[in-house]
Amino acid sequence: MKATKAIPKNNTKKGDLLTRLHELQEANTDGAHLAGSQMRKLARELDMPIAELDGIASFYRLLSRRPRGQHVIRLCDSLTCRIKDSLDIYYHLHKRLGISKNETTPDGTFSLEIVNCLGCCDTAPNMMIDDRLYRSLTVERVDEILDEIEKEASK
Repeated sequence: MKATKAIPKNNTKKGDLLTRLHELQEANTDGAHLAGSQMRKLARELDMPIAELDGIASFYRLLSRRPRGQHVIRLCDSLTCRIKDSLDIYYHLHKRLGISKNETTPDGTFSLEIVNCLGCCDTAPNMMIDDRLYRSLTVERVDEILDEIEKEASK
């Protein structure tokens, strides 16, 4: 029987980089995002070029370099969602919230992002708000969801 080497654990500070980036992002009270000062400090701490860190942060859609609203709406733009009328959902969100993709409402409540896939094509069209997935959407259902979120926020 062939002996195998144990894979060494990554004990460097870079091992938990994505977790640290998420924590930094959520620590911003003016809209979850990664501020330039945070990025520079982390790059120095990890002894890595800021360009490399910025490349990592910009690769992941759940990380943002610009402030976002209290609630982030991620509307799926996969082919399946498009066929199932996700554009109607987008135009409705645009009209109701008064924002386009990658924008935030003036009151800072909602940001709207378009994503390539949410991984549930069987229930298209889909969107996520914060960490909650909403499936089989209609314009009426979107209104119910937004009304509920706004109701909760006013409490």
